[in-house]
Amino acid sequence: MLIYIARRAIMAVSVILVVLVATFLLFFAGPADPAQSMCGETRCTTQRLEDIRRSLGTDRPVAIQFKEYFQGLLVGRDIYVSGSPKHCEAPCLGFSFRTGVEVKDALATRFPNTAMLALMSMVIFLSVGVSTGVLAARRRGSGLDRGIVGFSQVFGSIPSYITGLLFALNFTVLYPLLPRYANRSDGIAGWIAGLVAPAIILGLFYATGYVRYARASMVDTLNQDYVRTARSKGISEQTVVYKHGLRAALSPVVTILGLDMAGLLSGTLITEQIFGVDGIGRFAIESLRNDDLPIIMGTVLIGCVLVVIMNLIVDIAYSFLDPRVRLS
Repeated sequence: MLIYIARRAIMAVSVILVVLVATFLLFFAGPADPAQSMCGETRCTTQRLEDIRRSLGTDRPVAIQFKEYFQGLLVGRDIYVSGSPKHCEAPCLGFSFRTGVEVKDALATRFPNTAMLALMSMVIFLSVGVSTGVLAARRRGSGLDRGIVGFSQVFGSIPSYITGLLFALNFTVLYPLLPRYANRSDGIAGWIAGLVAPAIILGLFYATGYVRYARASMVDTLNQDYVRTARSKGISEQTVVYKHGLRAALSPVVTILGLDMAGLLSGTLITEQIFGVDGIGRFAIESLRNDDLPIIMGTVLIGCVLVVIMNLIVDIAYSFLDPRVRLS
């Protein structure tokens, strides 16, 4: 078991390193020039443009920039911000080109909003999606089964930004049954209440996929020989379905759960923008508009780490759900 986890951990670290190099070359060696956007279109002389590039450190060779960036992730580094040196503790993601705020601190202040929104939506789409999928599998071929699958396909085909806008318009603006914005200064209760509306939209949208995955997996599981054997022994249907069948049927659900949670924790771009949630996704969009490369780089790197960690957790969970994975 330990060897299995060690192998997966080594693969996870190698993936993070590859993504680190690729994203650095994509953003810092790409065509985007933050100095040009900061200099502006008017009164931007060549000398002023060079001064901005020198202050940002983008005038040096890419290899040196990457060496210092990688060194900062491990042991920290000193960075010149507006001509004055600032020390950045490890893991150092740099300072914002626009505000001079440390990227790590800027992301840390917004991550709780995204994390809480992801957890609340996970509770909704797991409880609604899996339970509804199991119900459809038990009533396979009936009108209820066709109705559940049909509704999930129709609702899942509607773009999330349309359902989000309609939900926000009706339930937070025209009929303010739910708070419009989430603010941590309102206390725990007020903060969570402000995240209910976006959590419902995300939860219901993701639940449509879990309905289909849970139903298909449960139908296949209930047709296995060991399930028929359990039924022939006179075991109750509830025990057969939820004790013997559901555990085996959860394997594909765990797979998509890990990927979905990684995506949600990395930032829900559209939903955070619609409901005004000051999370990582909304922050990334604003930074992209401003060509704030350290913020964009930090967001991508955090997203990569979350995806790799969630995949590692899924692999470990697989080994407990299905012993054949551990033995292989």
